[in-house]
Amino acid sequence: MVSLFILTIFAGRLLELQAFRGDVLAAAAVDQRTRTVTVLADRGSITDRNGAPLASTVEARHLTADQTLIADPYRTAMDLAPHLGMQVSDIAERLTGDRRFVYVAKDLTPETWRTINELGLSGIFAERTTKRVYPAGEVGANVVGFVGAEGEGLAGIEYALNDTLAGVDGWKTYERGFAGPAIPTAETSGEAPIPGAAVTLTLDRDIQYVAQRAIADAVADSGAESGSIVVMDPRNGEILALASTPTFDANDPGSFESADLGNRALTDAFEPGSTTKVITVAAVLEEGGMSPDTIIEIPPTLTRAGKVFNDARPHGGYTWDLTTTLARSSNIGMILAAESVGGDAMYDYLRRFGIGQPSGLGFPGETSGFLPAPADWSGTSFPTLTFGQGFSVNAVQAASVFATIANDGVRIDPSLVKGDAQPFGVQVVSAETAREIRQMLATVVEPSGTAPMAGIPGYAVGGKTGTAQAIDPECRCYDGDTIGSFIGMAPIDDPELVVSVTIVRPTVQQFGGELAGPVFQDVMTYALQARQVAPVPGSTADNG
Repeated sequence: MVSLFILTIFAGRLLELQAFRGDVLAAAAVDQRTRTVTVLADRGSITDRNGAPLASTVEARHLTADQTLIADPYRTAMDLAPHLGMQVSDIAERLTGDRRFVYVAKDLTPETWRTINELGLSGIFAERTTKRVYPAGEVGANVVGFVGAEGEGLAGIEYALNDTLAGVDGWKTYERGFAGPAIPTAETSGEAPIPGAAVTLTLDRDIQYVAQRAIADAVADSGAESGSIVVMDPRNGEILALASTPTFDANDPGSFESADLGNRALTDAFEPGSTTKVITVAAVLEEGGMSPDTIIEIPPTLTRAGKVFNDARPHGGYTWDLTTTLARSSNIGMILAAESVGGDAMYDYLRRFGIGQPSGLGFPGETSGFLPAPADWSGTSFPTLTFGQGFSVNAVQAASVFATIANDGVRIDPSLVKGDAQPFGVQVVSAETAREIRQMLATVVEPSGTAPMAGIPGYAVGGKTGTAQAIDPECRCYDGDTIGSFIGMAPIDDPELVVSVTIVRPTVQQFGGELAGPVFQDVMTYALQARQVAPVPGSTADNG
């Protein structure tokens, strides 16, 4: 009777489960087995102008564990440690407990996962994912930027074009068995991801590499704080190299100083000094105040608004034409030349050349620099503006000024992404004025100029030196340090390239021509050859 009673109870319970609660329990079981996961969209690649990879997405694996299936966490951890590069104790801690899903390690290569999988460890699984890699490492890192742990852009082009690169994630719902993997015969549902679009930069990886090496060497040799180089095609505004130092490896940005993760050529503003004398000369020529051969009587000093102005080196009186005044970089001569057209015209041309305005790149953290309005000028503002003080620029803006002169007076916004170049520009000065200035700039690299070391045998080169005073951001005053620069173009008759070199706070070789001229020569020589611009040996183009 007892047995019959027990069997009756079991039968009743079975009837209840199957007939009355069967559907509910079955649904609960399916729900417990079902898992919905995000299917990551492949992030679009970033390449240089020639298709060389600068950022790409590769397949990876996250190592996961079901703690309830691991009988001996420490033994399993010992097996995993050689393949993960982690401490056994750290791994064992992640394997201990009653959680059905935990991450053990992330971003393993597929090869590493295959090796681990062959160990046949109970409770150890893998989740497919992707990993962002930067094949060029430091080359172009300050332009390309990097992504965060979740794959979102955090700096550079990765941040600026995140929506373009990211794509749209998909999802997948599946039933998994007791051991964890999906049940092959079970139904699945989901939505496929939409991959991100590829981005092609205007950079040339090889020119970028040479520029980065050159500026790193120059900064180290001069004991400088930092430096940058811009290489630009003046005919379309495309930037072929945008190098900064110190830099970082985009594959491991967390190991570098935060100050080195941005792009100093765009984020750092500085007073340009004498390189901006080309704007003064452009205003004077375009407005008819003087011609290249107009004679200027340059006194040893010049007093304006109670301030005594000097040139870089003490001298007696000079009688120079405007071309020589530019080549010898006389501050006093520039003030006298600019006075032939006045302050309003000077301010107008500074604005026309893009001073105090965004470059058009839209790069994260880019500064527009600073240009005071005439209403805010003091008595000495006008004379100091004529030789590059009292306003600030970034390195790309400074290069763009020379690109405008190189492009027959047409200013085109610079670009870093292929396809973004503007088809039309703004005529800042006439083509005749631009050609006159280019011939004047050619005298700067002659033996009597301020940068003969910037000349390149076989090519006609022109440019301008700059030695500006550095400003302490805390006191907003000059602190005794300098910023040396040289910006030039070649070939001078029909320029195909502009190269700008800026070296910040050197401890030796204070003058821009001596400091930046040789760097310009190295980078421009390589860039001309890389762009297959033929030299003209034995001709008047040999001004080196």
